[in-house]
Amino acid sequence: MPVLGIGGIFFRAHDPEALGEWYREHLGIGAGQAAPGTGEPEEWTWKAQGGPVVFAPFDADTDYWVAEKQVMLNLRVSDLDALLETLRTAGVAVTTQADWDSPETGRFARIHDPEGNPVELWEPPAA
Repeated sequence: MPVLGIGGIFFRAHDPEALGEWYREHLGIGAGQAAPGTGEPEEWTWKAQGGPVVFAPFDADTDYWVAEKQVMLNLRVSDLDALLETLRTAGVAVTTQADWDSPETGRFARIHDPEGNPVELWEPPAA
């Protein structure tokens, strides 16, 4: 197959500049950001670490995220507890549920960006 990975994530926003800044400030992603071990940041890209990516269409009537939104962003993280503490301190509402977590798949939490887009934070199980 010629596809090597995800080249970008594009979505509509009422205030793209402010929303981009929110993602950079609270999650360290977006233009000019680089995950640990990926080298120096570049102006127009977010340098992400390689790893598993789930690509999965869901049933149109799924209740896994709010029905008003077509997609949910899932971000792989390395220290969910530290990130959740930082987000809560910044006033970002965080949702966790024990039944979302399992030794086989890892741990999960949910937040919403300022425009109401659902963002799932996923810490895979330790290797």
